[in-house]
Amino acid sequence: MICIKATIPEEICKIDDELKAIYHSKDSVCIWIFKSRINRNIFMEKSIGMTKLERENYYVKYFSEEINR
Repeated sequence: MICIKATIPEEICKIDDELKAIYHSKDSVCIWIFKSRINRNIFMEKSIGMTKLERENYYVKYFSEEINR
């Protein structure tokens, strides 16, 4: 196990883990938030093999509106 110390905002920590998708690259950790477990699972399946930028674009296109409602 590798742990990297980071300060995660409390509002993100309070969100159910099943509503978050977490990815990392060499220089960052990304946490995407979803309204449902089903949408999180769809995102996980569809974003397999995508680059960080491709994942970001996919999230914005298909899921960011659900969070902003």
